[in-house]
Amino acid sequence: MSPRLARCAAFTLLVALVATVLALPAAAQTMVRVQTTEGPIDLTLKDAETPLTVANFLGYVQRLQYDAGIFHRLARGFVLQGGGFNWNDSATAKLSSVTTTGSVQNEYSPSRPNVRGTVAMAKVGGNPNSATSQWFVNLKDNTTILNESQNGGFTVFATVTAPSMAIVDRLAAYEVVNAAGCGTAFGGSSSSTSALGELPLSPTLRDKLSSQTLTCGDINARNLAYITGVRQLPAAATLSESDRIFNYLEAAYPQYAAPASVTSLTESGYYYRYYASTKSYVGTKDGKVWYLVPAIDGNINLLGNVTDWLGVAAAAGY
Repeated sequence: MSPRLARCAAFTLLVALVATVLALPAAAQTMVRVQTTEGPIDLTLKDAETPLTVANFLGYVQRLQYDAGIFHRLARGFVLQGGGFNWNDSATAKLSSVTTTGSVQNEYSPSRPNVRGTVAMAKVGGNPNSATSQWFVNLKDNTTILNESQNGGFTVFATVTAPSMAIVDRLAAYEVVNAAGCGTAFGGSSSSTSALGELPLSPTLRDKLSSQTLTCGDINARNLAYITGVRQLPAAATLSESDRIFNYLEAAYPQYAAPASVTSLTESGYYYRYYASTKSYVGTKDGKVWYLVPAIDGNINLLGNVTDWLGVAAAAGY
């Protein structure tokens, strides 16, 4: 082969390799679903960028330590924080601290700023490497507040999916009360109850709050910002197109698809999920997406094409 032909062949091979690389899908990112009483909050983790923090967070998830947890702090227009405490209405000590397993090395980077919808680790003041179990969602752009000049910066290790931000905003609209004096009623330690100075409570208690008749005994799982469970969702690449669409619809329409993450079933050619809390169905058949909400309409209705909804789900990270 002549040198000229060799160079042409090499160039052709290079072009082919570049095209192949560009065609490869982005690296898979782990998704975790935080089930709350308002609906699911889905987090897309930054596995490759913050491996230590992600491994630390997933450890608590896999040990079920966030189950029956609460968002214990709502700093209005700043952050919504959880991961520190569990709640049990039937226990003598209703409030208990999440048992931590050591701190994680800070992985803050200015390339991952604390903008609205990002999730970062909480830390002890004056110790950049003190993150353990607690984490928070940024409710606004906190880039200039939570940067490297503040305790070494706060590691952003996840992002809330777009449909799930509606649930975050709903929780961010809760009432905020100073419940630090409820230590005896809650049965928690003095250190844990002192962290409840900005406790979010459901607006259903607004009348008691406005009349100043709210007591510690009025607070329970039904009016806390309660987390029923936290689970890692199966990787999108391992799911059927239908299940990816179902996962997305559960996040986007929690008022109809509750509880989320139910088992998929088959019947009469439909592949579907049934949501007991709302007595509704969503399913696929013949390349179409269908839904049935008997409370609204007793008919099975067309929602659209599978290909179209899969595109919507994929764009949102599902």
